[in-house]
Amino acid sequence: MRTKSYLVREEHIPARARFPAIDAHNHLWANWKTVDDVIKVMNETGVRAYCDLTANLEIEWVTGGYAFRECGLDGFFRNCADPHPGRFYGFTAATFGRPVTEPLFTDADEFVARTIETLRRHVERGARGLKILKELGLFYRDGNGELLRVDDERFAPVWNEAAVLKIPVLMHQGDPRGFFDPAMPDNEHYLNLKKYPAWSFADPKFPRKEELLARRDRLIEAHPDTTFLLPHVANCAEDLGYVSELLDRFPNVYIDFSARMDELGRQPYRARDFLIRYQDRVYFGTDMPASAEMYRCYFRFLETFDEHFVPPAYDGTFGEYRWHVHGLGLPPEVLRKIYRDNTLAIIPGLRQELGSDIS
Repeated sequence: MRTKSYLVREEHIPARARFPAIDAHNHLWANWKTVDDVIKVMNETGVRAYCDLTANLEIEWVTGGYAFRECGLDGFFRNCADPHPGRFYGFTAATFGRPVTEPLFTDADEFVARTIETLRRHVERGARGLKILKELGLFYRDGNGELLRVDDERFAPVWNEAAVLKIPVLMHQGDPRGFFDPAMPDNEHYLNLKKYPAWSFADPKFPRKEELLARRDRLIEAHPDTTFLLPHVANCAEDLGYVSELLDRFPNVYIDFSARMDELGRQPYRARDFLIRYQDRVYFGTDMPASAEMYRCYFRFLETFDEHFVPPAYDGTFGEYRWHVHGLGLPPEVLRKIYRDNTLAIIPGLRQELGSDIS
């Protein structure tokens, strides 16, 4: 049971981002039916561009979690990027979007060759990166029923090809630590897991979070020429010391803090120091359905020293929250890099695609 707060404090809620922002981690939900609404929100809040990381998948919220299926890239360009030039760009999941109820492959060599061919074709069409879903490592199996690991050597040619194509690989491995513990009231993610039970990986059939991160880190070490984007504060926002070591160790790694405002906002002193220290390695993303209220809460978190305010839940709503958060009041030069400049530097050709007014 929550107690009522009688704290009196000022509110400073920016209507627009201080600098033109690129939401470099998001998804266009429900088969692009909301694109006009997303554009309206972007115009209202100063979000200059928006990345659909799953541009060749249809993804939507369903009871207990989310669902996706392969659909090709044409719909993304026809419905989003072409009608709204300079506002949307997309990543591709290539061939890593199969139903988890089916083997990812029965012939590894054929799968890798097809993946590389698909990736080349999608990059030529305009995809700006490769998105690897967390299903690789948690759910996908080969034809023999063996769980596939992200550091499986059979996938190595794919990561090498990304380096050749000069595109980043955004790789989701792991989730909040509470997702791997039983969904009990003392778990700080109890409300999330109660609402979305498919997010629980407490069952011993799943690898532990530490295993998933260790496999990912071995993969990164083995491919120093490939740029890796690690979302959600490298999926370890509870341990900024580990993330600092990761960034110090691997210069080919960049992170976002999408859907982790609550984690950073409960440790504002350390989070502020962290973002200032790694200001060249962090980029802006939200991973939440677009709304003006959601974006403005992110701006408030980054730009102000406001205290004790409610962050959005992982699905972008404000009805449930675990705790209040505090603003970081980042300096302007850091904000400019995180909102825009780092993403433009990470993704070759993006500045030209978005147009001169992004500078």
